[in-house]
Amino acid sequence: MQKKGLLIVVSGPSGAGKGTVLAHTVANYSNLKYSVSVTTRAPREGEIDGVNYFFKSVDEFNQMVEKEEFLEYKCVYGNYYGTPKANVQSQIDKGFDVVLEIDTQGALDVKNAYPDSVMIFITPSKRSTIEQRLRGRCTDSEEQIIKRTQSAVDEIKQAVFYDYIVVNEDAQQGAMDIVAIIEAEKCKVKNNKKFIDNLIYGGK
Repeated sequence: MQKKGLLIVVSGPSGAGKGTVLAHTVANYSNLKYSVSVTTRAPREGEIDGVNYFFKSVDEFNQMVEKEEFLEYKCVYGNYYGTPKANVQSQIDKGFDVVLEIDTQGALDVKNAYPDSVMIFITPSKRSTIEQRLRGRCTDSEEQIIKRTQSAVDEIKQAVFYDYIVVNEDAQQGAMDIVAIIEAEKCKVKNNKKFIDNLIYGGK
């Protein structure tokens, strides 16, 4: 049926467990690939150019911005990060489904640039769970926890702009939900127009 892959955009507040759910999804769905971002930060030990990130200088990054080569980009703690259009499109054209884990602002930028992207918002069932998970990490100060919790509320408000919500109470179930969404999207008529044309006009 469908030959081209899908662009899956995943967002959710800190403490939602996005990374864990996606790790389970990729491990159990061989056609799903992570989007490789471009960054201006230096490679960390063990990181490979083109696998973990595409490492670029600030000048190279700015040139890509000028040429409109990003679906979205942002600056985090003095380093730039961006999603390259060409790499994403190349994987999609090969038939792979590409997943991009990104914040809500970046996700809306991607949706504007790539209207056919599938938007998934991951969240726990209760707001209190977010704070509990943040405290359970034992990595943030009280001030940071309060700030991240409030930021989570702001992000949840953006969920109305997404296509699907996955409630993450169990990472394996969350992964199964994402796979179900992908399979449902691939069965949509709009994604199978060539197949329908072949049924009508192709050989018997």
